[in-house]
Amino acid sequence: MTVRHLANATYHTLRICIPTVIQSALGTLTTPVCDARLDSWSAALVRYAKIEIDVSGLEQVPEGEAFVVMSNHRSHYDIPVLFQALRPRRLRMVAKSELFRVPIWAGAMRAAGFVEVNRSNRIAAMRSLERARDAIRAGTSIWIAPEGTRGSGAELGAFKKGGFHLAVGAEARILPISVVGTERVLPARGTHVTDGERVTVKVAAPLDPRDYAKRDLKLLMAAVRERIVAGL
Repeated sequence: MTVRHLANATYHTLRICIPTVIQSALGTLTTPVCDARLDSWSAALVRYAKIEIDVSGLEQVPEGEAFVVMSNHRSHYDIPVLFQALRPRRLRMVAKSELFRVPIWAGAMRAAGFVEVNRSNRIAAMRSLERARDAIRAGTSIWIAPEGTRGSGAELGAFKKGGFHLAVGAEARILPISVVGTERVLPARGTHVTDGERVTVKVAAPLDPRDYAKRDLKLLMAAVRERIVAGL
């Protein structure tokens, strides 16, 4: 990542992580405080890279409903962009366990309600999905990249089943989202940030897993994929 952008991201990440860890240890941390800090953090990263965000389809997203949010994933900037695009709705992310090994950052993510998934440990992964279900039932939408990682091409990769099992278990609707343009800001496995790009976020109509029998999980996955691809 461009040095100045890395420095900016590091500063703003520490700015919210340190007080979050301290308040968590003192037992004074609240969910609205975490929401405000994540909004401030994501806005700062988007603003510094001079990203313009065009959002469509939000009228299909009731503010009082928690979703399993699924989108394509081509850039680290997908995360701050989605926080800004979906505000003021409460959003947290499913993240790989490697990110939870970073000092301070790990404690802050756990305290704020981010969900750790250990993809090499099935039992731990199932426990993580249960925590995510609890968060959804409490009113927090959970974002998960169905591809499982960032993609470097225009085509969507194969979908993993974890997020779909999460939606079924939580009886939550899936919100398909198409993000276009973040790959021009910072491509997957890229190191250079390009300022001033326009990013479009297209929100599709939600899909209810209860409309699909469990044996038809593949049909649900195909329907979500179709809606994401349509927005690309």
